[in-house]
Amino acid sequence: MAISISLVLLLLILAVIFLRNGGLKISHAVVCALLGFFLAGTSMAPTIQDGITATADIVSSLHP
Repeated sequence: MAISISLVLLLLILAVIFLRNGGLKISHAVVCALLGFFLAGTSMAPTIQDGITATADIVSSLHP
């Protein structure tokens, strides 16, 4: 749960930065948000969640 909340916050911050810099239009942000909501309701959601969790585990295990 903590990973998904931090990921949502990171994506929200990136979206705000892109909106302010003009690289992301409101219509693009709405389409991305709708895609996320619809994708979360599909059978691919657990696979995507597992992939994100595995990636986060790999990144957190790296020691610079």
